[in-house]
Amino acid sequence: MHYFQYHNNEMYCEDVPVQTIARQVGTPFYLYSHATLTRHFKAFNDAFEGLDRLVCFSAKANTSMAVLKLLAKLGSGLDIVSGGELFRGLKAGFSPDHIVYSGVGKRVDEIDFALEAGILMFNIESLEELELIQLRAAALHKKAFVSIRVNPDVDPKTHPYISTGLKKNKFGIDTESALSAYQRASRMSHISIVGIDCHIGSQITEIQPFEDALKSLKSLIQRLGTMGIPIRYLDMGGGLGITYREESPPQPFEYARAISNVLGDLKIQLILEPGRVIVGNAGILVTQVLYRKKGLVKEFVITDAGMNDLMRPILYNAYHEALPVVQSSGEPFTADIVGPICETGDFLAQDRQLTPVQSGDLLALMSAGAYGFVMSSNYCSRLRAAEVMVKGDQFAVIKNRETYADLIAGESVPAFI
Repeated sequence: MHYFQYHNNEMYCEDVPVQTIARQVGTPFYLYSHATLTRHFKAFNDAFEGLDRLVCFSAKANTSMAVLKLLAKLGSGLDIVSGGELFRGLKAGFSPDHIVYSGVGKRVDEIDFALEAGILMFNIESLEELELIQLRAAALHKKAFVSIRVNPDVDPKTHPYISTGLKKNKFGIDTESALSAYQRASRMSHISIVGIDCHIGSQITEIQPFEDALKSLKSLIQRLGTMGIPIRYLDMGGGLGITYREESPPQPFEYARAISNVLGDLKIQLILEPGRVIVGNAGILVTQVLYRKKGLVKEFVITDAGMNDLMRPILYNAYHEALPVVQSSGEPFTADIVGPICETGDFLAQDRQLTPVQSGDLLALMSAGAYGFVMSSNYCSRLRAAEVMVKGDQFAVIKNRETYADLIAGESVPAFI
């Protein structure tokens, strides 16, 4: 459930009319609901009641400082994949011992930053990474707490670009190689093995892939135990899907029940890394219609938001429902919703049935809270959108719209030109 609803044919975010925000802030802008974020986090966390667990929000889904601060206050941990996300997480108030560092390409400076901060653990993606973390921990006189990311070769049945648990993917270490990696790690002076990690993909809409991955991990944990390598944390990653269109993903309580059933009496702390399921339907992108254009074979609704603002449609052929901020009557028509960028791939929706719109009307691209603003860019020297959060009958700009001066901040022209 989310808190973007119509009242008298006008879309509200909680108790604030969306067009009121548009008048004051301008378009395009991302809009987040405080109540939806709170509800989604609590629903996910509470689903695992009775299990020893730490829910770590996946920062890559949305790194807005206001969103991170809210989740930290709700008791969330944080799953990061870069030094920048670590910096944001610490500034937002996450405890270092509630931060897990994932990702295949950790740099030396990022590893050092995490070691100095004292994070909960690194999820190791390769033997070379393990060796490097050992060296850096020794140089800094630190102990690095690690888990090894195991690739269970499970098909998550999702888009190939967000599938991460197959043999052909770049992530993790295969099960048999992981055993020798654990043995190697156990002999390292500045490495402390604390966990095992797995992440099979994103926008997963079935329980079975999670169950299959967990069964594989449980077996591996038991084998490690016989080798004298006890495991304290089991990191199941994230990936639970949301409804964009007609998907019927499992509810958090169904996901939790399945995991609990597979775990059985295994004594271990569970780490979960939800991202999209927390923020996806807690945010929308609001854009203004600039023109309508009728071609020979298609009609187009041209908006002031483009592919630089919302990459998911061109990157994944992803669907975002497009709703009028103010509903009107009239004959529906079919059109592509496109942006102002000089790319044929600059579309937000294709062959979409819409109610009548005209220049100046506002559209809401739904389910844009995850992988929306974080993937936006300045392509074509376009200004990145503002971000706004609503709580009850209040709203605040949580990131200002960029200015033209921002576009060239930090640039310089060398003297030899």
